[in-house]
Amino acid sequence: MSRKLFIERRPEGDYAIRNPNSERASDVLPTQQKAIERARGMAPSAEILVERVRHTDKGRPDKWRKP
Repeated sequence: MSRKLFIERRPEGDYAIRNPNSERASDVLPTQQKAIERARGMAPSAEILVERVRHTDKGRPDKWRKP
């Protein structure tokens, strides 16, 4: 099973890098791009998933995307 890292936008407007089922962020950065770069540096072989929140009128929105 490959390792996964999630990049989530926080209410403060910055971005957190999280492991699955973690309560605390591994790192917090000011931009999504910097968070993606940092996650790639932390675990080059990990699958990185970036939060995408879209509000649509059709069905459920996709939550995660690959950068």
